[in-house]
Amino acid sequence: MIGPLMQTRPSLVPGFLLALAGACVTGWIARDFWLAAGILVVWAASLLLTRPPPDNSTATIAGTLFQKDRLRDFLEPLDHPYLVMKHKRVILANRAAREVLGGHIIDQDIRVALRHPAAVRLVQQEGGGHALIRGLTGPRSIWHIALLPIDSDNTMIELVNRTAEADITRAHTDFVANASHELRTPLASIIGYVETLVDSGAGAAPVSHEARSRFLKTVLREARRLQALVEDLMSLSRIEAEKHDLPSVSFDIGELAQTVVADMSLLAGAGRIHLTADTGPMLVRGDRQQIEQAMRNLVENALKYGSSDTLVAVQLTFTGSSGVEMCVTDKGAGIPPEHLPHLTRRFYRADPGRSRASGGTGLGLAIVKHIVERHRGTLDIRSTLGTGTTIRIVLAAARQTPSDDTKGNASRRVTKVS
Repeated sequence: MIGPLMQTRPSLVPGFLLALAGACVTGWIARDFWLAAGILVVWAASLLLTRPPPDNSTATIAGTLFQKDRLRDFLEPLDHPYLVMKHKRVILANRAAREVLGGHIIDQDIRVALRHPAAVRLVQQEGGGHALIRGLTGPRSIWHIALLPIDSDNTMIELVNRTAEADITRAHTDFVANASHELRTPLASIIGYVETLVDSGAGAAPVSHEARSRFLKTVLREARRLQALVEDLMSLSRIEAEKHDLPSVSFDIGELAQTVVADMSLLAGAGRIHLTADTGPMLVRGDRQQIEQAMRNLVENALKYGSSDTLVAVQLTFTGSSGVEMCVTDKGAGIPPEHLPHLTRRFYRADPGRSRASGGTGLGLAIVKHIVERHRGTLDIRSTLGTGTTIRIVLAAARQTPSDDTKGNASRRVTKVS
């Protein structure tokens, strides 16, 4: 039995030999066989019960594999990209990192995986560090990269996408600059004319009655423009604050359209606006006041930019499962194709001179876009030069009762309001 043990644990051989020698010496001196046998047994048992030191290389490999698996399981579901490199080579990359940098980065040199000079300089540093890298995954992308040392051999790399934050900051800066410019223009006009009138009453050259009347009309027009701009800015701010709250109230958009067209026809002139709508309830779930504002903005734009001797057509159609479709069409000069993708931006104008002359604030279509987005609808703008422009909105239909007269095309009639 001792032989196999000594074969499997060769480090015990010197100890057994020493125990045997000690037992022999004790037995020869004491002349007691049982005492010598007891010493040998106790000594051998102590050697057998002593655990040998572990094989360091085997323990290190097993521990490394175990930690790597645990680290992979921990990093895989995280939203931010994470990589682990060992001796400048990628040994782990979670799902988010593989989506951003590609699945081929596993077992690849980290410098080849990142392929960006600033990022390569960062990972070549000793120890930790962090940097803001521009253009890592695209021309306008911005990433914050941080090196997080795990031990002397392994380093974790965290990537945080800052592109959206930069876009928001840039949009905020542009918005403030544009709003300041739009507010400054009417204010400068008002101040200039009022100063002229004040100076004429303080000893300067008198202003004629006709000029005074013209100045006051200009001040009034610019003040109203300023008021409209402030109201649109406040309206846009309220809509953006509620953009994540889907309205829960249902109303008949056909009835609302008739009210809007009737009100605006009083200002535009009889016969200028033509409404075509399916009869029967066309229920949509939404904020009635905001939908009315979107309708008024679209009809007002069509009146401004359409030909004065042509109709503005408003058409409401119940499309069944897809919802209710509203189209506003004018017969104006049309919009050049390069302007179409930008029309819903704040303060964007395809024709700035004409827009300001007509009293536009440049926020009408931006407000419409945000209203449609809040209602989870779709907005489409199509225009042909020399023919006109059609703006189409589709809103989800609310659940209707079986008694609603909206079950088939055959049961729907058409109402025309001019």
